[in-house]
Amino acid sequence: MIKRDVIVIGAGAAGLFCAAQAGQRGKHVEVLDHAKKVGRKILMSGGGRCNFTNMYAAPENYLSQNPHFCKSALSRYTQWDFIGLVNDYKIPYHEKTLGQLFCDNSASDIVEMLLAECEKGGVNVTTRCDITHVDKVEDGFVLQTSQGEYQCESLVIATGGLSLPKLGATPFAYKIAEQFGLRVLPTRAGLVPFTLPPELKTSLAEISGISQTVRASCNDTSFVEDMLITHRGISGPAILQISSYWDGQPVKLDLSVNEDLAEKLKTEKETKPNVLLKNFIATCFARRFADTLVKILNLPNVPLKQLNDKQIQSIADQLHHWRIQPAGTEGYRTAEVTLGGVDTNALSSKTMEARDVEGLFFIGEAVDVTGWLGGYNFQWAWSSGWVAAQFV
Repeated sequence: MIKRDVIVIGAGAAGLFCAAQAGQRGKHVEVLDHAKKVGRKILMSGGGRCNFTNMYAAPENYLSQNPHFCKSALSRYTQWDFIGLVNDYKIPYHEKTLGQLFCDNSASDIVEMLLAECEKGGVNVTTRCDITHVDKVEDGFVLQTSQGEYQCESLVIATGGLSLPKLGATPFAYKIAEQFGLRVLPTRAGLVPFTLPPELKTSLAEISGISQTVRASCNDTSFVEDMLITHRGISGPAILQISSYWDGQPVKLDLSVNEDLAEKLKTEKETKPNVLLKNFIATCFARRFADTLVKILNLPNVPLKQLNDKQIQSIADQLHHWRIQPAGTEGYRTAEVTLGGVDTNALSSKTMEARDVEGLFFIGEAVDVTGWLGGYNFQWAWSSGWVAAQFV
């Protein structure tokens, strides 16, 4: 039997960071993971450049049934703390947009940094290790694995959620939570593209690849970013963001965020009365998108001089308030995160430890805390991992 002070299950962002911090506190730490290599989700994130945090990360950027839960961890290990670590390793990075920080070179810079931090703490990382059973014993936990039997005082579950199953996602964290009597809230795909009803999908598929800045809104929440039309439906940052707030209702899209189209139409009508509506709309959007919008919204393609003020307002309203009813989402297959998970009411926000199971900790995406797109979920991994590492 291999004995350790701490065993962390999951060699992703939260698990590796927690293990490194605990090891540097003098704990004997082992990381176990079923995959062949560590940090697979880190390596593919941000197009291979890893959006490792966000300069503006704050509690209001997270969804949870208890919106206050994340405050403690985020305030005690901040984005500036992690940026400081990145600077210590002289990893070059840049701000892409909206406070999103990306590696200049490769996401592997972050994985290598985490492994170097683990090495500094004397952490042992074991891959290709399947956990078959976990038992609570008087002085901790006993794990039966494909690599033998382990015993530890503190057990940290950092195996993430259900998103991106091709990268090894499993419901392991939820099964362990339920085994020890912790409530698991219903899960669903977050930060995920929408699929569309057949007719709309067919119309838009012809112009797949076109991107447009929109304000996407539902459930009293809005995001102004780009929407991307794909051959399967709609994606892009605005859509991924609003998908986390969607629960079946239509999504409203303002296709012209910075211009009042009614005023612009009236001005155009005065100066160029013979211009066709379709040609006017093509001055606001890409030509192919404009042509498709005229068809989908059944707009009257007549010279502007034939439109009265009421018709102009109606056309503008349709473009500022285009209501799309998604058929669904692409699901966990392409989702960046999992909403829901281990109920935060079952955990201490100060330590990430299960309130009723001494020595059992849950961190990262396994917990019911989900960030916006843009580095927020990595910051939750660092913050929740750091907090647990102080108490294991």
